[in-house]
Amino acid sequence: MFFIITERVKLSMVKLRTVYICQSCGYQSPKWMGKCPDCNQWNSLVEETAFEEKRGLKVFGCETSFQAGSAPQPITTLEVKEEDRLKTGIGELDRVLGGGIVLGSAVLIGGDPGIGKSTLMLQAMARLAANGERVLYVSGEESPKQTKIRGERLGVTSENLFIYAENTLERILDSVKKLKPGILIVDSIQTIYTQTLESSPGSVSQVRETSSQLIFNAKGMDMPLFIVGHVTKDGAIAGPRVLEHMVDTVLYFEGERGHQFRILRAVKNRYGSVMEIGVFEMRDKGLLEVVNPSALFLAERPQNASGSVVVSSLEGTRPILVEIQSLICPAIFGIPKRTVVGIDYNRVALLTAVLEKKGGLNIQNHDIFLKVTGGIRLEEPAIDLGIIASLASNFLDKPIPQKTVVFGEVGLAGEVRGISQAEPRINEAEKLGFDRCILPKDNMTKIKGRGPLELIGVTSVKEMMDVLF
Repeated sequence: MFFIITERVKLSMVKLRTVYICQSCGYQSPKWMGKCPDCNQWNSLVEETAFEEKRGLKVFGCETSFQAGSAPQPITTLEVKEEDRLKTGIGELDRVLGGGIVLGSAVLIGGDPGIGKSTLMLQAMARLAANGERVLYVSGEESPKQTKIRGERLGVTSENLFIYAENTLERILDSVKKLKPGILIVDSIQTIYTQTLESSPGSVSQVRETSSQLIFNAKGMDMPLFIVGHVTKDGAIAGPRVLEHMVDTVLYFEGERGHQFRILRAVKNRYGSVMEIGVFEMRDKGLLEVVNPSALFLAERPQNASGSVVVSSLEGTRPILVEIQSLICPAIFGIPKRTVVGIDYNRVALLTAVLEKKGGLNIQNHDIFLKVTGGIRLEEPAIDLGIIASLASNFLDKPIPQKTVVFGEVGLAGEVRGISQAEPRINEAEKLGFDRCILPKDNMTKIKGRGPLELIGVTSVKEMMDVLF
């Protein structure tokens, strides 16, 4: 009887309560709801146990601070050296990371299943291990032998690369304490769980808690941490959005499953630009970096096809030439259809209205299909003029000259506005053998002494159409 009373007293010391947490966005509610009021997802709230007893973060039993005993310092006295970044040996990955891996940084990599996240991590870590870095690869989805089979296919052979198949956070931290690796990879975070929580692996509570423990310990050891995360059907990293706020860098692996090209894009980077992208090609031996993506994207461009135009898009510091294709057909069922791949749908709808109003083309009763080839997604405003040129070319059934590149921003009044970094775009076009460039007149006046490339400055959509057609 005394034993039962004692157990009840112990349970009362730790107050337990249940909350309903949205597995898509992390919203919490004291009661169940069919639809999350934050992200509007249906049936996403799951009951989980919440502990009110506060648990402090521990760094292997040491003091809970990144650098124990450190005092406040003026920022002018801190020194940062180039050696503080680790080069992976994969130029495209280093470019997206901002020049290399920053010591103590936490990097989150997301992407669709089978896109190549684990392949990229194994290839990059194998090169670092070959240079003497001790790497610990924690796999929560594969056994060590399965990882070995994949490593043999990729040519990964290094004694400094350690494989550890484990799902429990406490055992992972103990292994890190004993091995003291220079770099830690966790693949994937949705399979890791801590014994201090009763919720299942992959839940919001588990993802948040395990990630915070891993990040805190990695920063305490000045050890780079790579976290691989699954994505939901909407394309967002599974788990709470707070996970993206906790890490230093968020990378997304993009690309179509049946396409050989893969795009690594930074959406958050505390140590570099968020506009940089890395281009890879999937081969049977793994991912191969593409040094000149413009030539690769234009390799299969059709000859003298209406609706095909080459635009110059700036991704970070790198200008990339890509092809935009369009197809315009009369609407059979009375309601025009709009299908867009690789460009924002609302932007295409806006530019279509400008083309009809200011360009004089009656396309409102036509189906419009528009696509960016190569599986890349374009977002900057400099592609506006290329979109309008592609639509007009297909509607009029007049091909744009094969060696012509087009770029410029278009306003609602039909005017063509200047864009940034025009000269690097022109240099890239010259490098690939283009002989004519249609650009905003405002940019043309600032460029002097060009070579064989003919520059044609335009101020409006109507003027651009007069030049091309």
